[in-house]
Amino acid sequence: MGFFVAAWAWLTSGKHWSGGGGVLHRLSEHLYLTGVCLLIACAVALPVALWLGHIGRGGALAVNISNVGRAVPTFAVLVLLTLSPLGSHGDWPTIVALVLFALPPLLTNAYVGMRECDRDVVEAARGMGMSGWQLLRRVELPLAFPLIMTGVRSAAVQLVATATLAALPGGGGLGRVITAGFNTYNTPQVVAGAVLVAVLALLVEGVLVVAGRLLDPMRGRRTGRAGRPGRTGPASPGVGGEASGEKAAPARAAV
Repeated sequence: MGFFVAAWAWLTSGKHWSGGGGVLHRLSEHLYLTGVCLLIACAVALPVALWLGHIGRGGALAVNISNVGRAVPTFAVLVLLTLSPLGSHGDWPTIVALVLFALPPLLTNAYVGMRECDRDVVEAARGMGMSGWQLLRRVELPLAFPLIMTGVRSAAVQLVATATLAALPGGGGLGRVITAGFNTYNTPQVVAGAVLVAVLALLVEGVLVVAGRLLDPMRGRRTGRAGRPGRTGPASPGVGGEASGEKAAPARAAV
């Protein structure tokens, strides 16, 4: 318990929060690195996963290939990239390593979310004459949104925790607080740095949970009129956003 008391004293000391090496500066570096890596990973993984889930072909192979990356330690990839010619380009070795680490949960959850859309709803949308793009944008994406956000949330939390490795090749972030503690044999500082990373991960998790609920296009419509989960209940405005002009049959009500 003495370490935690000393860590609390370290955290509550104002001198550790200001300046170029202070907690606030390291926190901004950590958030920037995490945000950049998450955006790049989403831009790479989500279009591929959504398209493969939409056409229903090749997705299982892509997911299995991406999951191979889970077996490769991020630290090992970071070391190899740092020793490569890419190592002379600032934070890029860290960014590439973290992006590769974030791809599997994004790709897997987005693909599974697309394939687990209610097939009755999808077929009803096709029967209404929707094009492939309309089907993807107005039916499949809203239905798959919760799993897609789960993947984004999982990747974001993992990035917050793993971005501490950026300190090893001399990068920024909260990892510098931990490595500085190790270098000076300051155990309370090491504990304080670990606590900061854990708290940040929890905050990011909470923010993304709230954002997922607020941005869900099917919010309030995921329980049908009979109270069955997975059914959208209302007529076609529930997904497509346009009234059909008449009551749809119960089996087609989600579209």
